[in-house]
Amino acid sequence: MAVSSSPSSSPVSGPPPKTPPKPTWDPRPAEATGPWLRPTIRIRLTVLYGGMFLIAGVLLLLIIYLLAAQAMHSGDEAPFRLYSGKVQITSNTCPGLSDPSLTTSNFNDALDQCMRAQREHALSDLLRRSLLALLGLTVVAFAFGYVMAGRVLAPLGRIMRTARAVAGSDLSRRIEMDGPDDELKELADTFDDMLDRLGRSFESQRRFVSNASHELRTPLAINRTLLEVQLADPNASPDLQQLGKTLLATNLRSEQLVEGLLLLARSDNEVVERKPVDLAEVATQALDQTRAEAVAKGVELRGENLQPAVVRGSGVLLERIALNLVQNAVRYNAPDGWVEVNTATEDGQAVLTVANTGPVVPAYELDNIFEPFRRLRTERTHSDKGVGLGLSIVRSVARAHGGSITATPRDGGGLVMRVAIPL
Repeated sequence: MAVSSSPSSSPVSGPPPKTPPKPTWDPRPAEATGPWLRPTIRIRLTVLYGGMFLIAGVLLLLIIYLLAAQAMHSGDEAPFRLYSGKVQITSNTCPGLSDPSLTTSNFNDALDQCMRAQREHALSDLLRRSLLALLGLTVVAFAFGYVMAGRVLAPLGRIMRTARAVAGSDLSRRIEMDGPDDELKELADTFDDMLDRLGRSFESQRRFVSNASHELRTPLAINRTLLEVQLADPNASPDLQQLGKTLLATNLRSEQLVEGLLLLARSDNEVVERKPVDLAEVATQALDQTRAEAVAKGVELRGENLQPAVVRGSGVLLERIALNLVQNAVRYNAPDGWVEVNTATEDGQAVLTVANTGPVVPAYELDNIFEPFRRLRTERTHSDKGVGLGLSIVRSVARAHGGSITATPRDGGGLVMRVAIPL
């Protein structure tokens, strides 16, 4: 029996394939080389301070030359004059030359001593005036250097102001710096490019959240409708009715989870459109929406101390802060407990405080309650108190408004939640 070999095992006949020709051009991109004498900050500062040092040195030499000439003139003056054989003293440092009892030898010695004293006086006067001139030039050099350094570093102030405006949620701001092509202009252009990319990224995220909101809500709404129609059928068996109720509860939990995730994604961004919002009004609405649930659980709601506290922000998101805090305070409460809500203004901030009774909460567990899907001593699933995103949303919304939230255990059990937002 003849065995035929497979094509993969048979040797390849014919000449080997030719190597493609080597390109005549260089495929690597040419490196951009800047001009040799590019006006960088280093070169400009070197020229500036070198020129300042040269000017200060020239001025100091000129002043010292003038002072030295004056000192030499005063030091070389004769300390006396001869008039008709009489000596008239012209220097205050040589009063001994006018003594008529001096001999010729003593007169010469006194004259030499007088000349030395006069030269020392001139040199000390030169030193004193030189030090004063140096001090004056030092003050002028520091002032001039301060002014020139401010002019050179002025673009940094422009970059810093733009960065602060961007940090304040204005992503449309750009530096658009003109002037010499130096390191500061490169920094400004790089910052503008980064802002362009961040703007495109945030816009893409907003579109994604909007599309995901529609795509995720639609099938859940369809499922809820189908389940409600099935439950409305009077001919449905008890087992089917129980299964429909279970699936409806699961679908409702999924809807709450989707809503919470979408709201968390939106609240992580800085609030761009801000309007005046009164936290007292927001807290009142939250109390009204939670009152039925509080009555069902036997929890007393207290909101007598709601002082006006107006901030600029998103009314929908700030209302979600109050609603989530009040709902958590009602759901995680003790039987016959209470929830107290207060609003006020303190130290340039609007403060919303929600206190409640309930189980004792250890201080070391407070950091975990703001994380998504984290609860105190409960599982992350199979809970009828929520989906575990309420306090995470509160923290994200507070940060988006430039504020913060803190949790403090109450004496006897429960928590005190304090949200502070700048006015």
